[in-house]
Amino acid sequence: MRSFKERLAHMSLFELGGLVIVTPLASWLSGHGLGEIGVLAAALATVAMLWNLVWNWCFDRLVPTRQRSLAQRFAQAFGFELGLLITTLPAVAWWLNIGLLEAFWLDAGFMLFFLVYAMAFNSIFDRIMIRRMARGAEA
Repeated sequence: MRSFKERLAHMSLFELGGLVIVTPLASWLSGHGLGEIGVLAAALATVAMLWNLVWNWCFDRLVPTRQRSLAQRFAQAFGFELGLLITTLPAVAWWLNIGLLEAFWLDAGFMLFFLVYAMAFNSIFDRIMIRRMARGAEA
């Protein structure tokens, strides 16, 4: 459904927007320095971008439409965040020198943030792409 170029744009814009919002917030909430959180956030964003490509490609195969219901948007965002949480939890605990439970609660808070962010971002991105495609069809 999406071209590789569109997937790269989606992934890059999503992660850039998320980093701009979440890095200062994570630093403030966790008490860790902006630099320490920034390096972690960049590493996690890299993992997230790769997971984003895989997850959204699979999700597009399962739900092949751009006009998704709220429940489908929730499933798309929740599946992405859960997969990311499972794969990154040990790295967060190690990097911040905290226990897995503390890392889980920190990650869970950001998972909730990104769940809402992903639902909004994906809805807006798809609406923009639908309009762009409609304009291209008219030309």
